[in-house]
Amino acid sequence: MQILEFFVQRWQLEVTFEEVRAHLGVETQRQWTDLAIARTTPALLGLFSLVTLMAHERWQHHEPWVRRAAWYDKTLPTFVDALAEVRRALWKVPTFRTSAPGGEMVQVPLEFIERLADVLCYAA
Repeated sequence: MQILEFFVQRWQLEVTFEEVRAHLGVETQRQWTDLAIARTTPALLGLFSLVTLMAHERWQHHEPWVRRAAWYDKTLPTFVDALAEVRRALWKVPTFRTSAPGGEMVQVPLEFIERLADVLCYAA
């Protein structure tokens, strides 16, 4: 029973590590030289830390939204949820808007925009 309990506790961490590999490329560097790997690994770990800290800061002000699937009912956020949270925050900043001023205006319901942004946050 204790072995199963330890495995269940470890599962959330394993999922996070797999998402970091998939989304940041940690442990999958395409460079073959030791110098290239020595340059990219600290940068990737720094990016991982930055995303984690930014998401943690945002989740201090509101409950984290955890994306679930029918076959996997996770209760705590993983790295992919943190990455989506940071993307969501960055895309709301006016610096990242690309529409020219005075362009043709089309009214789109806010709910549609929020659902579209949520899908895009997890798509990349």
